[in-house]
Amino acid sequence: MTDRSDGGPAIHIAWECLSNFIRDDAFAARLVLRNDGGVPIAPGWTLCFNTCRKILAETVSAGYAIAHVNGDLFALSMPGGDAWLPGQTHTLDYEALHWAISITDAPLGFYLLPGQGGMAVDLGDPIIAPFVRPEQRHRNRGDAVPTADAAWRFAQNTALSTLPEAEVGRITPRPRSARFTGGQYRLGRDASVVHGPGLDNEVRFLRALLADLPPGEGAVTLAIGPVAEAGDEAYSLDIDSQRVVLTGASAHGVFNGLQSLSQLVAPDGTLPLGVVQDAPRYAYRGMMLDVARHFSSVDTVLRLLDCMAAYKLNRFHFHLTDDEGWRLAIAALPELTAVGAQRGVGDCLPPSFGSGAAVDASSGSGFYTADQFITILRHAKARHIDVIPEFNLPGHARAAVEAMRVRHARLMAAGDLAGADEYLLSDPADTSAYESVQLWHDNVMCIALPSVDRFIDTVVTAVAALYREAKVPLTVLHTGGDEVPGGAWVGSPVCQASMRAHGWTDVRELRDDFQARCRAILARHGIAFAGWEETALTPRADGVLAPDRRQAGRDFHVYVWNNGGLPHERDCATELAAAGFDVVLANATSLYFDFAHAKHPLEPGYYWAGFVGTRDAFDLAPSAGVTGLQGQLWGENVCSRARLEYLAMPRLLGLAERAWSPQDTNPDWNEFANRLGRRELPRLDRHGWHYRLPPPGARVENGMLQANTAFPGLGLHHTIDGRDPDATSPRYADPVPVRGARIVKLASIDTHGRVSRIVTLHLESP
Repeated sequence: MTDRSDGGPAIHIAWECLSNFIRDDAFAARLVLRNDGGVPIAPGWTLCFNTCRKILAETVSAGYAIAHVNGDLFALSMPGGDAWLPGQTHTLDYEALHWAISITDAPLGFYLLPGQGGMAVDLGDPIIAPFVRPEQRHRNRGDAVPTADAAWRFAQNTALSTLPEAEVGRITPRPRSARFTGGQYRLGRDASVVHGPGLDNEVRFLRALLADLPPGEGAVTLAIGPVAEAGDEAYSLDIDSQRVVLTGASAHGVFNGLQSLSQLVAPDGTLPLGVVQDAPRYAYRGMMLDVARHFSSVDTVLRLLDCMAAYKLNRFHFHLTDDEGWRLAIAALPELTAVGAQRGVGDCLPPSFGSGAAVDASSGSGFYTADQFITILRHAKARHIDVIPEFNLPGHARAAVEAMRVRHARLMAAGDLAGADEYLLSDPADTSAYESVQLWHDNVMCIALPSVDRFIDTVVTAVAALYREAKVPLTVLHTGGDEVPGGAWVGSPVCQASMRAHGWTDVRELRDDFQARCRAILARHGIAFAGWEETALTPRADGVLAPDRRQAGRDFHVYVWNNGGLPHERDCATELAAAGFDVVLANATSLYFDFAHAKHPLEPGYYWAGFVGTRDAFDLAPSAGVTGLQGQLWGENVCSRARLEYLAMPRLLGLAERAWSPQDTNPDWNEFANRLGRRELPRLDRHGWHYRLPPPGARVENGMLQANTAFPGLGLHHTIDGRDPDATSPRYADPVPVRGARIVKLASIDTHGRVSRIVTLHLESP
């Protein structure tokens, strides 16, 4: 960093993981801090930052202290220290739980709280030292997962081959049947459109598609009627030398057929002659977006809905609330957004996930007004996507709890005692000690308070009214229900009094009663209940969680996320489906798109259940009896639209393929990889999507550069003169002699010239 132009504090911050090998449950790290400003920083300063790795306070270097504030917010201070002089450096080491092997594990969002009551100053993120040594690249000494370096990628990609054009599918997700005869038919922007009733929305979509074509005519007929495949979403697309005829079992079926038509039509308007008969494998094909951890603008959400529709996904799970944010305006409860939708230093939620001190500049601040939410609902409806809102409770609820505390304090100060208690979500006398999975100590609603029920009913009433105004049915509402930390409610006088009154001895009974009340509130509004798998499980006598058959029913929608290497290593989804629940598969190990694509220090994303590439979603073998599949894009690392698109795509296409296409015991990854590289990624380019470009695999053997890609057809470019490759650099096709070169650089480059992470190979001196 350089000096600030205003002469204020400018702190150079550098961070390094020293070793993950100090012991199995912790790693060692170092912070280096230098005052690059022109003025001393007075004694009593505090440096705050966010980190997903809990720091062990007792391990911090002598003379410094790091305190856990709440959530992922920590505060570094120098008790009894002198002024921090210009040019002076502080170096301190500490240990933290788990490990640090990537940029996502580093602390971020630093800000300075000067002593003597000064204003908070955002400092940004640290310079992160490269992860180069084994003790920096592996989680512990027993970590057998290799780093996804150029050599590893090359070995992985060698199983792929470039297929003949005729063997690469033309439509994604793959249809049930597609037969093409080899001829062509041409559509132009002036093509005639004949359609039956009830298809005005689909005609608008078709007109927009035609408008992008060159001048010319042609004929398209859209109709609702009988088709070969079963189900409302089925369609038949017949392209002959005279016209295009698209018939759907419903308007949704016609819309699905239009998505296939849009993939078949070339930029010049030509179409292959043939017939497509198609219908989905699963009725539920979903994508979840968490906007609570980082806010996504309306335009970003609409853009994601467009992409979902293009690949025939039909459920948008909208995660609107969590500990770190409440994102929908509720007119009766203005504090929910005045407090709960703002993060920073002040009368709002604290910084999380690096959002910083400045409220207005924070990617952690923002909410949807009623009109904006209605816009999203209508946009989704036009694309035949159902929006399932989620309001997470009783855990993961700190934004709401804190907002209602502020409301309570405001009305108490005004002398309105009854009004203050009307929507209170916490017990002021609660002494419960707990820590949530994301390190919060006060994020659980006090579920014995009648004001909690009143709060839920008020929110549901307001949300239902927005759906009615949008002319969109609200049939299911997701209540979260996951990850309530042990220890909640045991120190609450209100909860303990309720348990005694009912003769309950376990807080699980208190929670079961709360969930039954939630279901009853939703039922009064004609809305079905949905929740994460914890809402449908109960402990058996041996302590193992099992389906709670007392709650089973097709009106109870369960989203199963926990699988493989997690607390109950069983096929929970199959068990819940067999017990009578409506089950959506949301496997962490295959469908968590917030996870890093691969084990590499520069790949953003979590990885607590593994690394998730596009192939993991594509290869998923769904459990028996499930209603469908859903990809999850949790928002901790979704700090921008570009990051959202990088994490979502092209994994979303792997999800779409598995959720729509016919069951296949041995899905053909090679064909799908070719389809992505040669058809779908260029198509995404035309729509400006910033999907993840996979870095090339590469090696040098006997003086020859060998390179490959995860998606055959994707452009690879290289240099041997030390410059970074771009679209003008030589395109790799066959092994290249590089004898005598010192540095070889490679990158994947899309059709618009966007460059992947650059791969650098340092060769031995000649």
